[in-house]
Amino acid sequence: QLQLVESGGGLVQPGGSLRLSCAASTFTLGNYAIGWFRQAPGKDREGVSCISSSGGDTNYADSVKGRFTISRDNAKNTVYLQMNSLKPEDTAVYYCAAGRTQNWWLLFEADFGSWGQGTQVTVSS
Repeated sequence: QLQLVESGGGLVQPGGSLRLSCAASTFTLGNYAIGWFRQAPGKDREGVSCISSSGGDTNYADSVKGRFTISRDNAKNTVYLQMNSLKPEDTAVYYCAAGRTQNWWLLFEADFGSWGQGTQVTVSS
């Protein structure tokens, strides 16, 4: 069974940065496209960014373009989400998931599976 584990969340001031990690321990992450999603209190989960298995293709939600960067190190079996210029509205639980259809690049929740447990990101002064 595929298992993903997120880490790197925390409390940061507006304008600050965090780097999230998504690691796999039971399978080869490099075989899958990976997506990052987030869910704020009282809101639906939304797609943030995704990356192809090779790392050559990426996609971002408009709300994070220019501030977030997704990358991967398949040798370390890890995908990263570098988040800069954080805003209070970025506060959410962040999840990573493995793409399970060819439409992963559209960042729709239904095209992903094997969700991690999430990591909390709080942006507040």
